[in-house]
Amino acid sequence: MISEKMKPLVQNNSAIREMFEEGGRLKAKYGADKVFDFSLGNPNVPAPKQVKEAVIDLITNEDPVVLHGYMSNAGFEDVRQSIAESLNRRFGTSFQAKNLIMTVGAASGLNVILKTVVNPGEEVIVFAPYFLEYGSYVRNYDGKLVEISPDTSTFQPNLEEFEKKITAKTRAVIVNTPHNPTGVVYSEETIKKMAAVLEAKQKEFQSVIYLISDEPYRELAYDGVEVPYLTKYYDNTVVGYSYSKSLSLPGERIGYLVIPDEVDGSEEVITAASIANRINGSVNAPSLIQKVVGRCVDAKVNLDYYDRNRTTLYEGLKECGLECIKPQGAFYLFVKSPVEDEKAFCQAGKKYNILMVPGSSFACPGYVRLAYCVSYETIVNSLPAFRELMKEYGN
Repeated sequence: MISEKMKPLVQNNSAIREMFEEGGRLKAKYGADKVFDFSLGNPNVPAPKQVKEAVIDLITNEDPVVLHGYMSNAGFEDVRQSIAESLNRRFGTSFQAKNLIMTVGAASGLNVILKTVVNPGEEVIVFAPYFLEYGSYVRNYDGKLVEISPDTSTFQPNLEEFEKKITAKTRAVIVNTPHNPTGVVYSEETIKKMAAVLEAKQKEFQSVIYLISDEPYRELAYDGVEVPYLTKYYDNTVVGYSYSKSLSLPGERIGYLVIPDEVDGSEEVITAASIANRINGSVNAPSLIQKVVGRCVDAKVNLDYYDRNRTTLYEGLKECGLECIKPQGAFYLFVKSPVEDEKAFCQAGKKYNILMVPGSSFACPGYVRLAYCVSYETIVNSLPAFRELMKEYGN
């Protein structure tokens, strides 16, 4: 018998993963070039050449005992120092190796910091639409998820509702910018207002409220849009980062947490997070790929590739009669369904081998998400299929 906590997760398995598996079945049946799978944020852009070069050099020349051995639960100190120095150069921060903990991707990092700071019954606020597994992560530690309803005109956070829903039990707030699933970048004005609300609520309740910034898409921003670095606006900010998107390494599961000195009780939080990294089962982030990213802190994927996909798909869908905010970052379009039941729209899309994820998977029904981190050919070849699909809805 499985545990009570697992039963609802089994019954409501990720729609994104289910769609991804469906894509595999359809490709086997019709051929990969005839299936337009926009379900999973699995980068089609290869990792920068520096990554391959670093892997080869490390395997050839590094002491294998060091390269494949244990280290501090926080990760290799030289790697953490290299990342800290890169962040300092880019954002004017003053981090040191001690402020970073290497994690098994951003998901593990979020679990580490939630285990570190959340007590049973305490509340964690999220802004819809959001990555639905945030709820699972919070419930892992018997926390309570509190949703803020979406502002579908801009998809910036609804700060009026946010202010009303902060209580004495609020322990953390999770934000994600550039944003999955909308591609929106939270403006500096938004961040400043959010920080002011949090400061006021900390004083009102005499509590500590952590702002957890989930940033796997930080490097993917277009048209010169600046992505604010949140530790500069609010002291009790913790940053979770992943190289899954910025270096196209999703399967390598490598990322980090930044816990600044300004965080309330930072030394204790850093120590506890290092221990949480171990007792959550990770022990430490993978050793080889830690060393690789330590050498590739300034490497980047080809953003022009994603930008071309973004523009082509956005303009093509508009011509088909679909509505969408043009994304500023990440690699997703969040498209308004032509019918209220977006799951029915996703089902209709399957007739044309188009795979989309329903917005209800992000607590925002009436929309669908398309991941455009696919080949350019998939984008171009999908547009006739979208035109045929939209004919069913009078376009």
